[in-house]
Amino acid sequence: MSARVARGVYPGSFDPPTIAHVAIAEAAVRAGSLAGLDLAISRVALGKDAAAQRPLEARRPVVERLTASRPWLRVVVTDAQLITDIAQGYDVVVMGADKWAQVRDPAWYGGSVAERDAALARLTRVLIAPRPGFDAAGAEVLELPEHLGAVSSSAARAGQRHLIAPECRADR
Repeated sequence: MSARVARGVYPGSFDPPTIAHVAIAEAAVRAGSLAGLDLAISRVALGKDAAAQRPLEARRPVVERLTASRPWLRVVVTDAQLITDIAQGYDVVVMGADKWAQVRDPAWYGGSVAERDAALARLTRVLIAPRPGFDAAGAEVLELPEHLGAVSSSAARAGQRHLIAPECRADR
């Protein structure tokens, strides 16, 4: 009989992939004892301004550069939008504390606390990257260097190129 292999999913837009995304993925694999982690990109990201994002066809190959030196990492594309739906079938779901706050907000479930609670009950293990000003109650907090909490893809898009994962920089 073979041992069960644990897999995790880390949903996001990864536009662009940052040094924090990489550190979070590595910390999640360690903390979750994962054999693999999928970076899940939604075709239509919920709560994101589609006009402000590069098209999926442009983002996916950039994100896939992260997998070249990390055989435990892969990129998947999904039609699901809610993290609770994206996480179905995985042993672990990974996200930032800011996203965890959204996942726990009934507004994303048509304002229904019952629907939110049912969706949260479907989640297995939740690993959270801490972010300043956000509560991680109800989830396990990953150990990460504190300075990574301020790293964002928005800042990277705004010109702070040092925040982009090195293998994903256009000038490499």
